[in-house]
Amino acid sequence: MSQRRERFFATCAPGLEPVLHEELKTLGLSKVERQTGGVYFEGSLADALRANLWLRTAIRVLMRVARFEAKDADALYERAREVDWNRFVRPEGTLIVDAHSKESALDHTLFIEQRVKDAIVDAVRAKHGTRPSVAKENADLGVYAHLFRDRCTLLVDTSGESLHKRGWRAFQGRAPLAETFAAALVLLSKWNGRAPLIDPFCGSGTLLVEAAWIAENRAPGLLRASFGLERWSESEAALAARLRSEARAAQRPSKALLVGRDRDPKTIQGAMENVDAAGLAGRIALDVGEALELEPRKGWNAWLLSNLPYGGRIGDQREVTELYRRFGRWLREHCAGFHVGLLVERGKLSATLALSNPVHHPILNGGLECEFLLSEVAQP
Repeated sequence: MSQRRERFFATCAPGLEPVLHEELKTLGLSKVERQTGGVYFEGSLADALRANLWLRTAIRVLMRVARFEAKDADALYERAREVDWNRFVRPEGTLIVDAHSKESALDHTLFIEQRVKDAIVDAVRAKHGTRPSVAKENADLGVYAHLFRDRCTLLVDTSGESLHKRGWRAFQGRAPLAETFAAALVLLSKWNGRAPLIDPFCGSGTLLVEAAWIAENRAPGLLRASFGLERWSESEAALAARLRSEARAAQRPSKALLVGRDRDPKTIQGAMENVDAAGLAGRIALDVGEALELEPRKGWNAWLLSNLPYGGRIGDQREVTELYRRFGRWLREHCAGFHVGLLVERGKLSATLALSNPVHHPILNGGLECEFLLSEVAQP
């Protein structure tokens, strides 16, 4: 795998850029710079593979291969064809192009995708005599063309499938948190990986699984068969195998108690399936019951993290407001001294919880404006 220096952009959900920025710095990558929608960094393809393997909050890791003026279709085609596409796709391989355009003369995205695709297949055919084909699903190479004010940036996808697909989800459930989003909430909470962690509205168990993997220092990409760049022409299987072996060796045991509850028996059964698929059988305690009937052990120095019901998830606004009022009272009565992190819909409703001096983190969750509230429940 080439050791030449490349430019990368790791994407994430809006509002999670600071968390992803910290992750990339922890990996020791170079020229890490926070931007809107993600974080820029530089490194080799080996660094990109390591980022795909270890980043918990990134959605994709894209590599920039060209940037140029493209005021017309001919300029787009000619400059796109200058890229050495033989690095990324074999003549018998497959590809897909995704285009976005804003404030540019070329504004028909399907036409842009077609011209970039033509440039790629013509460049490969000129060298090999045959050309790759287009595949809408499971393509060997994903290419992104972004035009802004007539300037085109071409990027290739080093990840393949979205990085939220860890490989452990056996049960989907109703509106589950994305794995990358759940991991971000755990990291934002500053949970120490040793104290008990409780999710009283656990749903399919995503928060608990991601927390357990963080506590065990388990690389989130370990269950994936491969990443996009491993299907490229210059992929090096031996290096990928070594990085995975090093990631497995970096795992550590954790004795932290993780507890989840949901009132729906089918949801808890599904959460158990996810826990087993994630290799965490016996590590996470799940039970069926109402959140407000949970009685945490006295004297716990615990974290309580949860994605609270909101919007259309449980009923009308009055029902949600009453739940929040009762839940806030339950926290004060049963969780003195707890660290609390709650994901809620952004707005006046969060004040109903009556948390003590909460820190607000604005976040977009699937297009919905939310906020992650961090607080500590006061001692009586």
